[in-house]
Amino acid sequence: MIMRLWPLLAFVLISPTVQAMQLVHSERSLYRQVLIYEDQGTRCLCFTRNCAIGRQSCIELAQPQKLVFGYTHMMLGSLYLTPRPENVLIIGLGGGSLPQALSGMLPRTVIDVVEIDPAVVKVARQYFHFSPGPRTRVFEEDGRTYVKRALRQGRSYDLIMLDAYDHEYIPEHLLTREFLQEVRQLLKPGGVVAANTFSSSRLYDNESVTYRAVFGTFYNLRYGNRIILARNGPLPSLDSIRQASTSFAAPFATLGFAADEFLALFTTAVDWNEKARVLTDQYSPANLLNSAR
Repeated sequence: MIMRLWPLLAFVLISPTVQAMQLVHSERSLYRQVLIYEDQGTRCLCFTRNCAIGRQSCIELAQPQKLVFGYTHMMLGSLYLTPRPENVLIIGLGGGSLPQALSGMLPRTVIDVVEIDPAVVKVARQYFHFSPGPRTRVFEEDGRTYVKRALRQGRSYDLIMLDAYDHEYIPEHLLTREFLQEVRQLLKPGGVVAANTFSSSRLYDNESVTYRAVFGTFYNLRYGNRIILARNGPLPSLDSIRQASTSFAAPFATLGFAADEFLALFTTAVDWNEKARVLTDQYSPANLLNSAR
Protein backbone atom coordinates (compact mmCIF):
# COMPACT_ATOMS: atom_id res chain seq x y z
CA MET A 1 0.00 0.00 0.00
CA ILE A 2 1.32 3.44 -0.88
CA MET A 3 1.00 5.99 1.91
CA ARG A 4 0.80 9.55 0.65
CA LEU A 5 2.28 12.55 2.37
CA TRP A 6 -0.86 14.40 3.38
CA PRO A 7 -1.00 18.07 4.30
CA LEU A 8 -1.40 18.43 8.04
CA LEU A 9 -4.28 20.08 9.81
CA ALA A 10 -4.63 23.44 11.40
CA PHE A 11 -2.19 24.16 14.18
CA VAL A 12 0.36 21.68 12.80
CA LEU A 13 0.69 23.15 9.37
CA ILE A 14 3.58 25.34 8.38
CA SER A 15 1.95 28.61 7.55
CA PRO A 16 2.41 30.10 4.07
CA THR A 17 4.80 32.98 3.63
CA VAL A 18 3.09 35.98 5.16
CA GLN A 19 3.92 38.22 2.23
CA ALA A 20 2.22 35.83 -0.21
CA MET A 21 -1.04 35.64 1.70
CA GLN A 22 -3.89 37.89 0.66
CA LEU A 23 -6.45 38.83 3.29
CA VAL A 24 -9.89 38.71 1.68
CA HIS A 25 -12.12 38.93 4.76
CA SER A 26 -11.74 39.95 8.40
CA GLU A 27 -14.25 40.35 11.20
CA ARG A 28 -14.36 40.16 14.96
CA SER A 29 -17.12 37.84 16.14
CA LEU A 30 -18.38 37.36 19.68
CA TYR A 31 -15.85 34.55 20.12
CA ARG A 32 -12.79 35.23 17.98
CA GLN A 33 -11.17 36.94 15.04
CA VAL A 34 -12.43 35.35 11.80
CA LEU A 35 -10.04 35.75 8.88
CA ILE A 36 -10.03 34.47 5.31
CA TYR A 37 -6.74 34.32 3.39
CA GLU A 38 -5.87 33.25 -0.14
CA ASP A 39 -2.49 31.96 -1.28
CA GLN A 40 -1.56 30.24 -4.57
CA GLY A 41 -5.06 29.10 -5.36
CA THR A 42 -5.93 27.99 -1.83
CA ARG A 43 -8.43 29.78 0.41
CA CYS A 44 -8.21 29.27 4.17
CA LEU A 45 -10.12 30.13 7.32
CA CYS A 46 -7.93 31.22 10.23
CA PHE A 47 -8.56 32.45 13.76
CA THR A 48 -5.23 34.27 14.10
CA ARG A 49 -3.58 36.99 12.02
CA ASN A 50 -1.52 35.55 9.15
CA CYS A 51 -2.64 32.08 10.29
CA ALA A 52 0.03 32.26 12.99
CA ILE A 53 -1.43 29.25 14.85
CA GLY A 54 -2.45 27.29 11.79
CA ARG A 55 -5.45 27.05 9.51
CA GLN A 56 -8.92 25.91 10.47
CA SER A 57 -10.17 24.97 7.02
CA CYS A 58 -9.01 25.28 3.41
CA ILE A 59 -10.27 24.68 -0.10
CA GLU A 60 -8.55 24.64 -3.45
CA LEU A 61 -10.37 27.23 -5.54
CA ALA A 62 -9.98 25.18 -8.72
CA GLN A 63 -11.22 21.98 -7.02
CA PRO A 64 -13.48 23.02 -4.14
CA GLN A 65 -14.78 19.47 -3.64
CA LYS A 66 -11.29 18.16 -2.84
CA LEU A 67 -10.50 17.66 0.86
CA VAL A 68 -7.26 19.52 1.51
CA PHE A 69 -6.43 18.30 5.02
CA GLY A 70 -5.39 14.73 5.77
CA TYR A 71 -7.29 14.74 9.05
CA THR A 72 -10.59 14.94 7.14
CA HIS A 73 -9.61 11.77 5.26
CA MET A 74 -9.09 9.99 8.55
CA MET A 75 -12.32 11.37 10.00
CA LEU A 76 -14.21 9.86 7.06
CA GLY A 77 -12.61 6.55 8.01
CA SER A 78 -15.37 6.46 10.63
CA LEU A 79 -17.61 5.29 7.78
CA TYR A 80 -15.67 2.02 7.76
CA LEU A 81 -17.16 1.37 11.21
CA THR A 82 -20.67 2.54 10.28
CA PRO A 83 -20.99 2.49 6.46
CA ARG A 84 -24.63 3.55 6.17
CA PRO A 85 -25.43 6.07 8.90
CA GLU A 86 -29.01 7.30 8.90
CA ASN A 87 -28.09 10.41 10.84
CA VAL A 88 -24.87 12.20 11.69
CA LEU A 89 -23.99 14.91 14.20
CA ILE A 90 -20.97 17.15 13.54
CA ILE A 91 -19.82 19.50 16.31
CA GLY A 92 -17.68 22.23 14.77
CA LEU A 93 -18.24 23.56 11.25
CA GLY A 94 -15.06 25.30 10.08
CA GLY A 95 -15.42 25.77 6.34
CA GLY A 96 -17.99 22.98 6.13
CA SER A 97 -15.79 20.41 4.35
CA LEU A 98 -16.99 17.38 6.32
CA PRO A 99 -20.76 18.00 6.09
CA GLN A 100 -20.41 18.85 2.40
CA ALA A 101 -18.49 15.64 1.73
CA LEU A 102 -20.93 13.52 3.71
CA SER A 103 -24.04 15.01 2.13
CA GLY A 104 -22.59 14.38 -1.32
CA MET A 105 -21.82 10.74 -0.56
CA LEU A 106 -24.87 9.99 1.58
CA PRO A 107 -27.79 11.96 0.12
CA ARG A 108 -30.36 10.17 2.30
CA THR A 109 -28.50 10.80 5.56
CA VAL A 110 -29.71 13.53 7.92
CA ILE A 111 -26.77 15.67 9.02
CA ASP A 112 -26.96 18.02 12.01
CA VAL A 113 -24.10 20.53 12.30
CA VAL A 114 -23.48 22.51 15.48
CA GLU A 115 -21.34 25.66 15.37
CA ILE A 116 -21.19 28.15 18.21
CA ASP A 117 -20.08 31.11 16.08
CA PRO A 118 -22.56 32.61 13.58
CA ALA A 119 -19.65 34.37 11.86
CA VAL A 120 -18.09 31.00 11.01
CA VAL A 121 -21.38 29.80 9.54
CA LYS A 122 -21.56 32.96 7.45
CA VAL A 123 -18.05 32.68 6.00
CA ALA A 124 -18.48 28.95 5.37
CA ARG A 125 -21.43 29.79 3.15
CA GLN A 126 -19.86 32.84 1.52
CA TYR A 127 -16.27 31.66 0.97
CA PHE A 128 -16.21 27.84 1.17
CA HIS A 129 -19.23 26.75 -0.86
CA PHE A 130 -21.02 25.40 2.21
CA SER A 131 -24.61 25.04 1.09
CA PRO A 132 -26.78 22.95 3.42
CA GLY A 133 -29.24 20.78 1.53
CA PRO A 134 -32.73 19.76 2.65
CA ARG A 135 -31.30 17.05 4.93
CA THR A 136 -28.57 19.18 6.50
CA ARG A 137 -29.46 21.35 9.49
CA VAL A 138 -27.24 23.95 11.15
CA PHE A 139 -27.58 24.86 14.83
CA GLU A 140 -25.76 27.96 16.05
CA GLU A 141 -25.00 27.13 19.67
CA ASP A 142 -22.47 25.51 21.98
CA GLY A 143 -21.87 21.85 21.20
CA ARG A 144 -22.32 20.59 24.74
CA THR A 145 -25.55 22.53 25.17
CA TYR A 146 -26.85 20.92 22.01
CA VAL A 147 -25.88 17.43 23.19
CA LYS A 148 -27.66 17.89 26.53
CA ARG A 149 -30.84 19.11 24.84
CA ALA A 150 -30.72 16.33 22.25
CA LEU A 151 -30.58 13.79 25.07
CA ARG A 152 -33.60 15.35 26.76
CA GLN A 153 -35.48 15.22 23.44
CA GLY A 154 -34.64 11.55 22.93
CA ARG A 155 -32.54 12.00 19.79
CA SER A 156 -29.84 9.53 18.79
CA TYR A 157 -27.16 9.29 16.10
CA ASP A 158 -25.27 6.63 14.17
CA LEU A 159 -22.18 8.81 13.87
CA ILE A 160 -20.95 11.79 15.89
CA MET A 161 -17.96 13.80 14.70
CA LEU A 162 -16.17 16.04 17.21
CA ASP A 163 -14.23 18.75 15.36
CA ALA A 164 -14.64 21.89 17.48
CA TYR A 165 -11.63 24.15 17.96
CA ASP A 166 -10.96 27.67 19.11
CA HIS A 167 -7.74 29.46 18.14
CA GLU A 168 -5.68 27.23 20.44
CA TYR A 169 -7.31 23.84 20.97
CA ILE A 170 -10.51 21.96 21.73
CA PRO A 171 -12.63 23.88 24.28
CA GLU A 172 -12.01 22.21 27.64
CA HIS A 173 -15.68 21.43 28.37
CA LEU A 174 -15.67 19.25 25.23
CA LEU A 175 -12.77 17.14 26.51
CA THR A 176 -14.13 15.74 29.77
CA ARG A 177 -15.39 12.33 30.83
CA GLU A 178 -18.81 13.79 31.59
CA PHE A 179 -19.12 15.23 28.10
CA LEU A 180 -18.00 11.99 26.45
CA GLN A 181 -20.50 10.06 28.57
CA GLU A 182 -23.21 12.35 27.21
CA VAL A 183 -21.93 11.76 23.67
CA ARG A 184 -22.04 8.00 24.20
CA GLN A 185 -25.61 8.21 25.48
CA LEU A 186 -26.51 10.07 22.28
CA LEU A 187 -25.14 7.25 20.11
CA LYS A 188 -27.34 4.42 18.91
CA PRO A 189 -26.15 0.89 19.79
CA GLY A 190 -23.14 0.33 17.55
CA GLY A 191 -22.88 4.06 16.87
CA VAL A 192 -19.46 5.63 16.30
CA VAL A 193 -17.72 8.75 17.55
CA ALA A 194 -14.85 10.28 15.54
CA ALA A 195 -12.77 12.88 17.37
CA ASN A 196 -10.12 15.13 15.85
CA THR A 197 -7.30 15.83 18.32
CA PHE A 198 -3.54 16.50 18.32
CA SER A 199 -0.85 13.86 17.94
CA SER A 200 1.63 15.83 20.05
CA SER A 201 0.52 17.69 23.13
CA ARG A 202 0.71 17.33 26.88
CA LEU A 203 -2.97 16.45 26.78
CA TYR A 204 -2.35 13.30 24.74
CA ASP A 205 -2.17 10.93 27.70
CA ASN A 206 -5.08 12.57 29.51
CA GLU A 207 -7.30 12.51 26.44
CA SER A 208 -6.44 8.88 25.80
CA VAL A 209 -7.31 7.62 29.28
CA THR A 210 -10.49 9.73 29.24
CA TYR A 211 -11.75 8.19 25.99
CA ARG A 212 -10.71 4.75 27.26
CA ALA A 213 -12.66 5.31 30.49
CA VAL A 214 -15.86 6.05 28.54
CA PHE A 215 -15.60 3.88 25.42
CA GLY A 216 -13.08 1.19 26.24
CA THR A 217 -10.76 0.16 23.40
CA PHE A 218 -10.71 2.53 20.42
CA TYR A 219 -8.93 2.84 17.10
CA ASN A 220 -6.17 5.42 17.22
CA LEU A 221 -5.07 6.94 13.89
CA ARG A 222 -2.03 9.21 13.92
CA TYR A 223 -0.69 11.11 10.95
CA GLY A 224 -0.19 14.81 11.58
CA ASN A 225 -3.30 14.91 13.75
CA ARG A 226 -4.72 12.08 15.84
CA ILE A 227 -8.21 10.73 15.10
CA ILE A 228 -9.94 8.67 17.76
CA LEU A 229 -12.59 6.26 16.45
CA ALA A 230 -14.66 4.75 19.26
CA ARG A 231 -17.91 2.79 19.29
CA ASN A 232 -20.94 2.36 21.49
CA GLY A 233 -20.27 -1.36 21.58
CA PRO A 234 -17.50 -3.70 20.43
CA LEU A 235 -15.16 -2.45 17.72
CA PRO A 236 -15.36 -4.13 14.29
CA SER A 237 -12.33 -6.17 13.29
CA LEU A 238 -9.62 -4.83 11.02
CA ASP A 239 -10.72 -7.32 8.37
CA SER A 240 -14.26 -5.92 8.36
CA ILE A 241 -12.85 -2.38 8.19
CA ARG A 242 -10.75 -3.29 5.15
CA GLN A 243 -13.76 -4.86 3.50
CA ALA A 244 -15.96 -1.83 4.25
CA SER A 245 -13.34 0.52 2.79
CA THR A 246 -13.72 -0.96 -0.70
CA SER A 247 -17.24 0.47 -1.10
CA PHE A 248 -15.87 3.99 -0.66
CA ALA A 249 -13.20 3.82 -3.37
CA ALA A 250 -15.17 5.88 -5.91
CA PRO A 251 -16.62 8.58 -3.62
CA PHE A 252 -13.32 9.12 -1.83
CA ALA A 253 -11.49 9.40 -5.17
CA THR A 254 -13.87 12.26 -6.02
CA LEU A 255 -12.78 13.95 -2.80
CA GLY A 256 -9.13 13.59 -3.78
CA PHE A 257 -7.81 10.58 -1.87
CA ALA A 258 -7.76 6.78 -1.95
CA ALA A 259 -9.98 4.68 0.31
CA ASP A 260 -7.04 2.49 1.37
CA GLU A 261 -4.78 5.46 2.04
CA PHE A 262 -5.00 5.31 5.82
CA LEU A 263 -5.91 1.67 6.53
CA ALA A 264 -2.42 1.00 7.90
CA LEU A 265 -3.04 3.66 10.57
CA PHE A 266 -5.84 1.76 12.31
CA THR A 267 -4.48 0.48 15.63
CA THR A 268 -5.72 -0.17 19.15
CA ALA A 269 -2.20 -0.23 20.61
CA VAL A 270 -1.74 1.77 23.81
CA ASP A 271 0.90 4.46 23.25
CA TRP A 272 0.07 6.64 26.25
CA ASN A 273 0.64 6.69 30.00
CA GLU A 274 -2.26 4.66 31.39
CA LYS A 275 -1.77 6.26 34.80
CA ALA A 276 -2.53 9.76 33.47
CA ARG A 277 -5.39 11.60 35.12
CA VAL A 278 -8.81 11.43 33.48
CA LEU A 279 -10.16 14.81 32.39
CA THR A 280 -13.37 15.76 34.21
CA ASP A 281 -15.59 18.80 34.58
CA GLN A 282 -13.65 19.52 37.79
CA TYR A 283 -10.25 18.81 36.23
CA SER A 284 -9.76 19.91 32.63
CA PRO A 285 -6.86 22.38 32.60
CA ALA A 286 -6.50 22.35 28.84
CA ASN A 287 -4.90 25.79 28.81
CA LEU A 288 -2.09 24.52 31.05
CA LEU A 289 -1.59 21.04 29.67
CA ASN A 290 -1.85 21.67 25.95
CA SER A 291 1.53 22.65 24.66
CA ALA A 292 3.74 20.83 22.21
CA ARG A 293 5.86 18.08 23.65
